Amino acid sequence: MSLINPNDSIERQNEKLLQIAQSLMRRVEQKNDQSGLAYQQFERAALLETQVRQRTRELEKTLDLLRETNAQLEQANVETEQTRSNIAEAIETIDEGFALFDPNERLVHFNSRFCSDIGDVADQLKEGLLFSDYVTMISHSRFLAVPAGQTPEDWARMRLSHHSQDHVVFNVSLVWNRWLQISEHRTAHGGTVILQTDVTDMMLSEREERDKMLGHQSEILQATLDHLNQGVCIFNNQGQLVGWNKIMNRMLALPPERGVLGLPFSTLLLTLEKETVFHGGFSAEKLLRWTQRRAHRRPIAFEVTRGATRTLSIFAQEMPDRGFVISITDVSAERNATRALSQINETLEQGVIARTEELGEALADAVRANASKSRFVAAASHDLLQPLSAAKLFMSSLSDRLDEPDARLVLSKAENALLGMENIIGALLDISKLDAGEAAFDKSAVSLSPILALLRDELTPMAQDKGLHLTIIDSGLSILSDVGYLRRILQNLITNAIKYTQTGRIVVGVRRTGSTARIEVWDTGPGIAMEHRETIFQEFARLDQSNSSDGLGLGLAIVERAAKGLGHDLTLQSEVGKGSCFGLTVKIATGSHGNRLGLPKSSAKWGNAIEGMVVLLVENDLRLANAISLMIETHGAEVLLAHNATEAKNLLAEIQLVPDFMLLDYQLGSDASGIQLYRDLIDTYGRIPTAMISADRSEELHRACHTNRLQLLSKPIDKEKLLEFFTNALQGQSI
Repeated sequence: MSLINPNDSIERQNEKLLQIAQSLMRRVEQKNDQSGLAYQQFERAALLETQVRQRTRELEKTLDLLRETNAQLEQANVETEQTRSNIAEAIETIDEGFALFDPNERLVHFNSRFCSDIGDVADQLKEGLLFSDYVTMISHSRFLAVPAGQTPEDWARMRLSHHSQDHVVFNVSLVWNRWLQISEHRTAHGGTVILQTDVTDMMLSEREERDKMLGHQSEILQATLDHLNQGVCIFNNQGQLVGWNKIMNRMLALPPERGVLGLPFSTLLLTLEKETVFHGGFSAEKLLRWTQRRAHRRPIAFEVTRGATRTLSIFAQEMPDRGFVISITDVSAERNATRALSQINETLEQGVIARTEELGEALADAVRANASKSRFVAAASHDLLQPLSAAKLFMSSLSDRLDEPDARLVLSKAENALLGMENIIGALLDISKLDAGEAAFDKSAVSLSPILALLRDELTPMAQDKGLHLTIIDSGLSILSDVGYLRRILQNLITNAIKYTQTGRIVVGVRRTGSTARIEVWDTGPGIAMEHRETIFQEFARLDQSNSSDGLGLGLAIVERAAKGLGHDLTLQSEVGKGSCFGLTVKIATGSHGNRLGLPKSSAKWGNAIEGMVVLLVENDLRLANAISLMIETHGAEVLLAHNATEAKNLLAEIQLVPDFMLLDYQLGSDASGIQLYRDLIDTYGRIPTAMISADRSEELHRACHTNRLQLLSKPIDKEKLLEFFTNALQGQSI
């Protein structure tokens, strides 16, 4: 405690100090103690006074500094509170909902709009709320529209997966067709800022625009369907009508009120069935079964008639969503025109026959000759090829059982004899087809090199047996031709040269002249006189009658007709006593690799390729059926034999077994054809690897087999081609 009051004036302080000094002096004088002790006390008092004054001054400075600091702190608090108020006001003015979570995932601040659209969550928000609790509250809110198939827990896991990202924007669907866009961003210190934006108007606007666009597209689609000449009806994967056009109602004569959305196909079919006649082996039951499949429907096409003269062509196809579309075309005019044309043709034919009969005896011989030739070709294709095929197959089966070399040699000669007979019959059939214009030429880019190499390998031994030197010069050209017929032409020309050349050589080469190439076959044979140069191209014409083993003289006849059909120029240069040169002028193919189709593949081996397999064989010729069955069973497979379509269907239905392969004869007498039988069987049992066997070499049968993806095996059946069919099917190769 200070002896004087610092707030007093200097005069007052001095006055107090003087009084204190005087008082101390009197006390000292009055005491009996030694004078030195009193003086020491005085000094101590004076020193104490000095220290008190020093400490008082320091305290006063400290108090002044504290007052200044408190004033600055108070000012800072005022400014901080003002800033906080400004930030809160600024956040509150934001149109979006705003929330801030600190690095510890706790809610720090939020405005009144945050979760305002989720009422039952907004009431529970408070500072310090954990982010995970916030997500749980949202997921269980009655205002949240959880997507179909999800639970609140699923939604919460999805929401937390978004939270793991630094920046993310996504939409949340609420009840009553409302949407919030959530923008979540990570701060520099690890906190999280969330913005909630109401995008309901935008979403509804986009949905409205989308509906307008879909409606516009639907109108365009309907207008397009209504302008088609075909009746079109579209069914969904439940078999209900979802789209159609006006012409469909007119074609099917349906009352307008029946063509309504959602009409089941079965109801539509039931309405039409009583007035509709199906053709081509089709029926209402087959069509209904096709529509009731849920997948893997193959396109179907058939015709029906309604009334006396109305013919409709119907095509049905599956759509990607497992629905299907049916188009209906009125072909009455075309069919009526066809019938009228047929009647006209019949009338014309009758007129031609009548006029032909009037030509007299001069043409009677030619007519009888053509009729005889046609009967001969028909007999060759059926009466000869059937037993010939059976004989070859029996011998093929027998060859595997003979061990004696002499017996095998005899069998080989017999097989060669049958092969010669087959070649003769094949040549006759080729002549018949070429003369009748039924030969089908498939012209494409053909590489000459592999064909020339193949002919060199095949015909060199034949030339060497006669002591001739055969030279076939390779060529890298590709030409436009049919690979099969080109090979047949060159093979006949070279074979003919070898047959008629006794000494010397045969040379085959290719000369290029601009855009064409000339394939030439030179020989040192006897030559051909001028008067014989047209005769040699006639069937059965042979200049050397002394050698009966040189064939029937059909080779050059086939060459001349095939070259004409292909548009290749065939020429002949010859000098009697020196030799001949046959030339074939062809167009050179550009910008394409040569076609190697038709060249032989590496020979297949039977072995146990079909061991344990089941083969359905439908063949009405008993001898051929037994021969094929014996050959197949020899190699370990089981044969189910039927002689007609009805027997085959009953057999499979009885044993309840789906075969691994099917071999079907095309001509089954008065019963269904092999093609129709195949279609009926795959409708019941699904697709099965199938080969059609027939002596019919018509282009119509080739097209039918190609359309149905069937292998065609011509009679007589070749054992190796039959094996090739089995092995390709087992390897999954397409026919």
